Amino acid sequence: MSNNSVFNATVCIIGIMILLIHTVNIVIKKNKRKDEVVLMDFFVFTIVHFATYLTFTLIKVNYTSNTFIIAFYTMFYIMNNIEALLLFRYAKSYISIEPKKKKALSIINNSAFALFVLLDIVNIFTGIFFTAKDGVYIRSETMILSQGYQFVMFATVFVVAVTNNKLIRREKEAFAIYCLLPFVAIILQNIFKGYAIAYASIIIAIEVMIMFLNVQKNIVIAEEEEKNKEAQIKMMLSQIQPHFIYNSLSSISTLIAINPEKAQASLDDFTEYLRCNISSLSEKKLIPFEDELKHIRSYVSLEKMRFGERINVQYDIQTTDFYVPPLSVQPIVENSIKHGILKRIEGGSLTLRAYQNESSYIVEVVDDGVGFNMEKVDMNDNIHIGLSNIKYRVENTCGGNVLIKSNPQKGTFVTIIFPNEVRV
Repeated sequence: MSNNSVFNATVCIIGIMILLIHTVNIVIKKNKRKDEVVLMDFFVFTIVHFATYLTFTLIKVNYTSNTFIIAFYTMFYIMNNIEALLLFRYAKSYISIEPKKKKALSIINNSAFALFVLLDIVNIFTGIFFTAKDGVYIRSETMILSQGYQFVMFATVFVVAVTNNKLIRREKEAFAIYCLLPFVAIILQNIFKGYAIAYASIIIAIEVMIMFLNVQKNIVIAEEEEKNKEAQIKMMLSQIQPHFIYNSLSSISTLIAINPEKAQASLDDFTEYLRCNISSLSEKKLIPFEDELKHIRSYVSLEKMRFGERINVQYDIQTTDFYVPPLSVQPIVENSIKHGILKRIEGGSLTLRAYQNESSYIVEVVDDGVGFNMEKVDMNDNIHIGLSNIKYRVENTCGGNVLIKSNPQKGTFVTIIFPNEVRV
């Protein structure tokens, strides 16, 4: 074997061994993140890619027909593009990107991928990138254009990662290195022909990615889980307040003699309210919105038992077929009633809406209570810390968002956005 063949075979063997180790580590992991599943797809395909190239390196001395050379190199070119496609998929799953921007990038990516794969096939008949003569691979003057899709994807991932404000410096550096190394290696490989420099750069880039991204992601997740536990405990304590329990039981006690049936219904609501609050403390998974809605109705019934016509709640529920973090909507309704509507002597109205658009499920809580000045309010005070906790939990458990608008003496409008792709 020639020196370049030995070099190429060694690179492939080392790459396959390293990638197998990383793949097995992900496979045996019990709770895989979404980005890890995509990363595993990338690793498995790269193993196949390296194994194919290794096979070609070992047998090409015996199979040197033009048809063989063209078939194998066409396959390599297409595999290179698939690998760039999987890198983009991993970056898209790892990096938090706005839905509209993500959709636009996907359209660009898929279109570019389809175009260059088509050109690879066209090359078989036209030789626009390479051809073969007497069993020898011959590059055309436009061969560098065959790697156009890879250049486009590396540049796209680089820009998206480096300009993303939600990534820390270490994560940005990892994506930058991964994109720049193969980019430079492709250029060098076109200078030092016959040596699989690009494949060697992929191994190095993957190790950097594992060290920088995967480790960092696990650290962040551990920190987020700890914060989420604290937020859940704070939420739980803020929801089950002694004066609310006392007032509810006192009202039910009074009703027993006056209206036993209503007292029984109120007691059922009170039991359901407590059950939902207590179970939410240990609940780690998302729950059906229908369960959260049931909790809301129990709470509203208890408050109407005490305050009667001062509280008017309307429900505009167009869909319940989605999942939410426990105690993500009910506390907002409770906050609107306690600190908005009931601050008015005459009381007021609250509307709860739930509907779906193209990218999200939307829940709106609108009240005509006293409102507050958003520029002056401290979101960490006793009244508003619940909203801060909900916003944190919605963002970190399902990638959603909470938007708050309020005007003094006019009311408050809270919008909770849950992405369509959220699953249990």
